[in-house]
Amino acid sequence: MKIRDILGQGRPTLSFEVFPPKTEDKYETVEAAAKKIAGLSPDFMSVTYGAGGGTSRYTVDIAAALNNEYHVPTLAHLTCVSSTRQHVACVLEELKDRGIENVLALRGDIPKEGRTAHDYQYASQLIHEIKQSGDFCIGAACYPEGHVESANKAEDIVYLKEKVEAGCDFMTTQMFFDNNILYNYLYRIRERGVTVPVVAGIMPVTSALQIKRICQMSGTYLPSRFKAIVDRFGDNPAAMKQAGIAYATEQIIDLIANGVNGIHIYSMNKPDVAEKILESLSEILGRGNEQKET
Repeated sequence: MKIRDILGQGRPTLSFEVFPPKTEDKYETVEAAAKKIAGLSPDFMSVTYGAGGGTSRYTVDIAAALNNEYHVPTLAHLTCVSSTRQHVACVLEELKDRGIENVLALRGDIPKEGRTAHDYQYASQLIHEIKQSGDFCIGAACYPEGHVESANKAEDIVYLKEKVEAGCDFMTTQMFFDNNILYNYLYRIRERGVTVPVVAGIMPVTSALQIKRICQMSGTYLPSRFKAIVDRFGDNPAAMKQAGIAYATEQIIDLIANGVNGIHIYSMNKPDVAEKILESLSEILGRGNEQKET
């Protein structure tokens, strides 16, 4: 099923993200985690592509298993910064052959050692190519706080519009920890004529180390309330995990209450985190009876 159709149903949706292993010996562990998350019956799941596309074959394998064996609509990530057009064409053909209808088109991070290919400069170029390659539903990333490489937020929205004009069907946001940032962003992009669905990306922070990495990579704004949680519980792993899940759940409830129906959880291959969030939202998502039956 295409994600644009799922998002068009006018109800709250919940999806989860998993990432493939970096090495073959970890494949079974990741596959087992993905299977457990799929067992929660999310509206869809996404599978990341890995830095530099190094885990691309695992992306396709896991996405195909989720889609075809566990019957969860699946969104396969595809990055282009280090890919040739020939490689992208091969990946798209394999996705088609294995029944994957949804692709998240990303530029990807430029490797520290430099590019290995120069066929693509922007995600919009990849979106245009995917659009010409078959009947895919195409997603793209958006950045409520602005992309780190953009000169300003206005320029960032220009690039966003280019993605939509190239054929993007929906957007998924980078993680954020202050919902007002998203509400302001949605106002600005709607004012500029961007009307595609925007799915809110939520990261349940379950360790102090995790938040340090997030800040180093993206410079995400941390509200004082969130900082207080990390300061108070950061040295107690069990308490930090519980508090992080609770904070993410509160974010989601506020988003849905304010009309943001699409929620995507960066679940980091952690089925227990995904399950706890879903349990807290069962009635809000209209899944109360499902929870009682299981």
